[in-house]
Formats: sequence, structure tokens, C-alpha cells
Amino acid sequence: MSDDIRNNPPEAGLAERAAETRSRIEEKVRKQFAIPIDEATPEQVYEAVGLCVRDDIMDSWITWRTSTQRSGAKCVIYLSAEFLIGRLLTNNLINLGKYECYEMALRELGYDMATIEEVESDPALGNGGLGRLAACFMDSLATLGLPSMGYGIRYEYGFFRQEIRDGRQVEIPDNWAFGGAVWETARTDRTYEVRFGGTVEENWNSDGNLRVEYRDYQSVIAKPYDMPVVGYRSPYTGTLRLWSAVAPKQLDLVQFNRGDYESASADRELAESISKVLYPEDSHPRGKELRLRQQYFLVSATMQQIVDSHRRRNGDLRKLPDAVVVQINDTHPTLAIPELIRILIDNEGFSWEEAVEIAERTFNYTNHTLLPEALECWPAPLMRSLLPRIYRIIETIDARLRDRIWQTNPGDADLISRLAIIHDGKVRMANLCVLMSTKVNGVSQLHGKLLKTRLFRDFYVTQPEKFLGITNGITQRRWLAVANPRLNSLINDTIGEGFMRDWTKLEELVPYAEDASFRQKFDEVKRENKRDFATWLERTHGISIDPESFMDVQAKRLHEYKRQLLKAVHILSIYDGLVSGRITDMPKVSFVFAAKAAPGYVRAKDTIRLINAISRLVAGNERTRDAMSVVFVPNYDVSTAQVLMPATDLSEQISTAGFEASGTGNMKFMLNGALTIGTMDGANIEMAEEVGEENMFIFGARVEEIDRMKADHSYRPREVAQADGRLQKALEHLVDGSLPTSDNSRFEDLYHSLMDSDPYFALYDFDAYDKAFWEALRVYGDRDEWLRRAVLNTARSGYFSSDRTINEYNEAVWHLTPIDDAARFDEA
Repeated sequence: MSDDIRNNPPEAGLAERAAETRSRIEEKVRKQFAIPIDEATPEQVYEAVGLCVRDDIMDSWITWRTSTQRSGAKCVIYLSAEFLIGRLLTNNLINLGKYECYEMALRELGYDMATIEEVESDPALGNGGLGRLAACFMDSLATLGLPSMGYGIRYEYGFFRQEIRDGRQVEIPDNWAFGGAVWETARTDRTYEVRFGGTVEENWNSDGNLRVEYRDYQSVIAKPYDMPVVGYRSPYTGTLRLWSAVAPKQLDLVQFNRGDYESASADRELAESISKVLYPEDSHPRGKELRLRQQYFLVSATMQQIVDSHRRRNGDLRKLPDAVVVQINDTHPTLAIPELIRILIDNEGFSWEEAVEIAERTFNYTNHTLLPEALECWPAPLMRSLLPRIYRIIETIDARLRDRIWQTNPGDADLISRLAIIHDGKVRMANLCVLMSTKVNGVSQLHGKLLKTRLFRDFYVTQPEKFLGITNGITQRRWLAVANPRLNSLINDTIGEGFMRDWTKLEELVPYAEDASFRQKFDEVKRENKRDFATWLERTHGISIDPESFMDVQAKRLHEYKRQLLKAVHILSIYDGLVSGRITDMPKVSFVFAAKAAPGYVRAKDTIRLINAISRLVAGNERTRDAMSVVFVPNYDVSTAQVLMPATDLSEQISTAGFEASGTGNMKFMLNGALTIGTMDGANIEMAEEVGEENMFIFGARVEEIDRMKADHSYRPREVAQADGRLQKALEHLVDGSLPTSDNSRFEDLYHSLMDSDPYFALYDFDAYDKAFWEALRVYGDRDEWLRRAVLNTARSGYFSSDRTINEYNEAVWHLTPIDDAARFDEA
């Protein structure tokens, strides 16, 4: 990674520090691998460098973790099933301010930093925006000096590695920690037992206290691995704790000696399956059970540790909410609520009322979706069987809720059915979160409004003070300094480095949108980034792309509401226009898709197959192959995003209005100078407020229009298609056999889903999208105007820093004291 801030003229003392670092790396290689540095492989050098960086972090990590614990400083616990942290070496070096030092040391040893960076695996501990948001939040918490710990699961394989074979997605296990994880520290002194199944007996003693006995349960041991979270030039270092599941007994030697080898290790296999894979397929009963085991495993270990730590350091558990605030990231960790109640009642002797009051003051809930199918509901019989005590606690919460509703709204059975935790044989996680949390927030202002007026309306009516919207954010350290060093360097040279810590300073870039010299430099940065992307794509995937073409990118999790299908159908329309001669004047466009589909999501996987068929169709026609290309980039992850986003001209954010809670990819593209084509959905609305609609390409139905058509059933997608000859012809490709597939299959299901129901209004918005797309190409033809708008997008993107988001959480929800604002602890 050259021509960036990491290669500025050496500051005073840099050479001396680099020489010292070089010696440390050499010594680490000798002691770790028993070889001299000139015999080391890039993998061995990476591990040595990583261990040296970890040594640099350790003093701060130990000091502040110990200080905050001993001082009783209030701490936020960020509880999430996903942490999509990305590669850590470069991020940590930049945040420590030591990138140039290590780069110089490696160069003197004969190694290129870029080669060493590429050795690191990309931890697949998340699926998409949810997990990446959690990682950005941890970065901001550390940078802002807010006492914090993240808790998740150390998935052995994480999310799958995606390969494309014959145009189809194939899921491959991704062992991200293969070869050892440099950044982890195993904490064998912090293990906890988690219990599943069995029976529970409740007995009341003569003092009126409840005594709960567990029998015939299965034990799993939660073993923690800690990772340091380095803030940007911050004395504070946070912690991400990931739990790994192990069996209490690794081998039943009696069964083994009898020759029953399978049974001898059965308990170990069952236990360790819990932390084996992120989001195992749950379309069958065993998969559902495993997912529920995962969720309870995470929250039980976490809540046991929090209670244990507080008791040892502070004694009085009634003050737990004054010392700890727990943020539930989506519904996956919901069972933390009844688990805390269980611990307080069963282990600590609290009354029901005391335990519930403490829980209500401890938890807050972030909702991430308006999709009913994404609001987790667990079969009641499964939960009753697997987690009998937890189910009993939820039953009691539900019964008391029903009683309260009946007293305030006598005879309103419909209201009870909407608010109940257990209903129609299912346990509703979102309702439990809303009921038992102090605050409930959406992740954009529109999303927050829709929680109040649509999803949780009945809760909002009685507790309006509980609900708020806090717009998501991204860390500029990862998504500018790491991902786009050239642009970062240009901004540093223009307005200084302050925006790495103060997002408001990006506003100082606004006047430079009118500066022709700056626009030219901005343009060259984009061109170089495009060349880097083309080189990377050829090297890693064997896919060729023209770096001089207009880069139109849709990169995000694949779901029908995100409307990759709308984009695909529109490309078919362009194809038809080029072949027929209707379209004659178009700059060369590279349409780039990157997405993973959930393994059981057939229609999403079919959309991937369609995109790859369109790619072959376009490449196979002499009239279209030189005018455009269609590329599907396999295995979309953080590292891919870091090379793709800086190269993007047009960012596709085209979800159906009212379905995208926020989005964060839209913010990352904006920060990197891409213009957005999008609907007024999620954070797109606030992006338009920041940069102005005139600097985006807004199209499509608004939320109110979508809601009206859904309510009155007035939408007829087939009529829309038949009224537009271009659209109808494009759709016919799905069923007429013109799309080349390896097995000559067609796309009847996608065709009928659009023509017969079109639940996400893709056809309805097609014409508006078409007009917006051609307007984008028209503006792109005016290079100065395009660059002016691109500079403004970067300049106005500061609001979407996760630092701003975290400050809002802290002011409205957590009320933590930053370490820089507090009296310094004696231990520090």
C-alpha cells in the first residue's frame, strides 16, 4: 500500500524506532520458529509482526481493564451474535500510530507490508451489516475511551466461504483461525458451565425462599478468548470476548475401551457443535435446536461472568445496573434477560420482583429489522425441552403481562395476542426485548419512526419514552485510513488529520468541491483505486474488468427486499437496448455484484445464478461485450469491501422503501466518494439530508405509497410489465431459454415471483430506476460535475461516523463516563 499517509516523509526518530522494531521482529521469529529471519516465510513473518504488535498493546490493555474494573466505572456490555471484525494488523497499527514504523522495519528486512497484510485471514464471525456494525462500535468505544466489552461466540468456521461453480453459490467451511489466531488470549481462568435439557424442580423452604434443583442436564463449558480492541491514538483499549464451547469430559474412557468409539466422544462432538458454525441451517429441527443452543450458550456464559465479576468486586448485586449496562444487538441475545433473572433468583436468592426490576434497568435493545420473518420466534415445545428453567421464567413474565393488559384493557384479547411473549405455540423474542428493556432503538430516524407506528405500536402507546432512533455509523479508521489510504492521504494533506478523531472536521472539505486542482487529485485517487481493484480481482478470482469503465456496484447481503433482482432485470433491459440499437451512446459500464445468500434461501441463490447467467449472456454477444460487463465477486467479506468500495463510482442502495432499517454499506460508499442511486429508505434519507438530494440519484415509491398499495391490494405487477415493452422483454429472458446456464435451466420461479406478486415492488419502481440510472450516466459524462458531487459526498459523510452514533447511545441510553473526562484511576 503505497502513495498514502503511511509513506509521508519520515518524522524525527522514525528510523530509530524502525530499527528497534526490526530487531524485535527478528527476535520473535528466532524464538517462535527457531529460524533466522532470512529463512522465514511470509506467514511466519506475519505471526511475528502480529505478536510484536500485540506486545505493544498489552500494557494499555491490562492497565485500563484493571483500572476500570477496580474503580467501578460503569461499563457497557455489547452483546451480539456477530462481530465481523476484519483483518486486524493494519487497523491496529494505524490506531496505534505505528504503521510507518513497522512498514519501514519490514522493508529493511526485505519484506513488503502489503504481502504480510495479505497473509492474515479475514475472521468470518458475521454475516453482514449487523456484525460489521458491532465491530465499528467496538472501535469507536475504544477511541472515545468508553469502558466497554463486547461478547460473542468464537465460531470455529464462522460464516461460509462462498465459491461460484457453474454460476451457482457453493458453501465451503471457512476455518478463519487456521494456523493460530495472533490476537487471541485464552482465559482458562474464566470458564463457566452452561446447562441444557434435564428437569427442574422448584421447592420453597420454610423461610419462603425458592430452591431450584437441576437434574439430568447436559453440561457444556464456555471457554473465553479475549481480543484487544485498539482505539485510535487512545490510551484506552477495549476487549472483545468470544466464547468457545467445550465438553466437560473430552472422552468417556470406559466406553472407548469397550470399543464404542462413537459414544465415547459423542458428548464432546455435541458440545463443540455449538461454536462450530455461525448460523447453522435451521430449516430442520436439529438445526433449530442448535441455533437455540448457540444463543443460550452465549448469553448464559456472559451473564454468569458479569454477575460473578460484579459480586467479587462490588458485592451488592442490587447495584448491578449502576455498574453495567447491556446492549442487546438484535434479537439473538434476548435470552440474556431471563438468564439474568434466573441467576439472581436461583443462585443469589433474590425475589422475583427484585430480579425483574434489576433486569429491566440493565438491558437495552437495538432492533435491526422490520421484516416479520426476521423477528425470531422459537417453538415453545423446543424451548421448554432444551431450556426448561428459562422457559418457566418466560412463562411467568408472559402470564404477568397478560394479567396487566387484562386489567387495563378488559376483554381486549386481540391486544393480548399482539403483545404476548408466548403466542400460538411460539416464544417471541422481540416482544420480550421490548417489554423488559429500558430503551428500544431503531437504527435510522425512519426506522425509529416505523418501530413506533408499525412494528411495536401497541408497546409505544403505553411507553413512548422507551423508544428512540439512533442512526447507525461506520468507523472512518477502517473505512478510510485502512480501506482508502490514497484518499485518506489527500484529505490529510488538505485539511489535516483531525477527522480521524473528530468526524465534524470532514466538513472542512466542502469548499474544495469547487477547487479544480483538488477535484483533479480526487479523480486520480479514484482511478488508481480502480486499477488496484482490477488487479486484485484478476489475481484473486481470475476475473478481468476494465479499470477505466464506470463502476456500478451493488455489494450487500442478498435478500429480495434489497432488490438485486431489480438491478439484474434492468441490466437485461440495457442488453436488449444495445442489441436492438435502441441504446447507442453509453460509456462502458462494469456492473459489479457482491453478495452471499443464506444457504437455505433458494430464491436468493437463484438470483446469484441469474446474475452469472447474465454475465455470460453479455460476454457472449459482440454488440454488448465491449459496452458493458457483469461481474459477480465471490466470497464478499470485509477485505473485499475494502478494495471494492474505494473503486466504486455508483453505489446501488435500491431497497424497497420501508424495508431497510438503516444500511451501513451506503455510508461506506459515500465516505469513499461514490454517488448513491437509491430509494428514500433507511439511512439513505439522512444521507440526502446531509449532502442534498441533488447530489444523489433518488427514485422510487416512498414508504407511504408502498404502505397504501399493500393495504388496498391495488398493485398489479403483471399489468405494469405489460405496459412497458422494455420491461416485458427483459423479463422474458428469465423463461425463454436465452440465458446461458450450465444445465440449460431457466428462472421460472423468479419470473413468477415478479409477475404474480412482486412483494418488494421491483417492477413498480423499474421505470423510475431506469430514469435515475441514465441521469447518473449523463452526470458522469460531465466529469467536473460528477467530481464536484463526489467530493461533497465524502465531505458530508462525517455525520455517519460510528463515533457520533456511540456518543448518541451514551447520551441517551448508557450514561458512561469517558476515561479522559474522569479522574484518573490510581492504578493507572
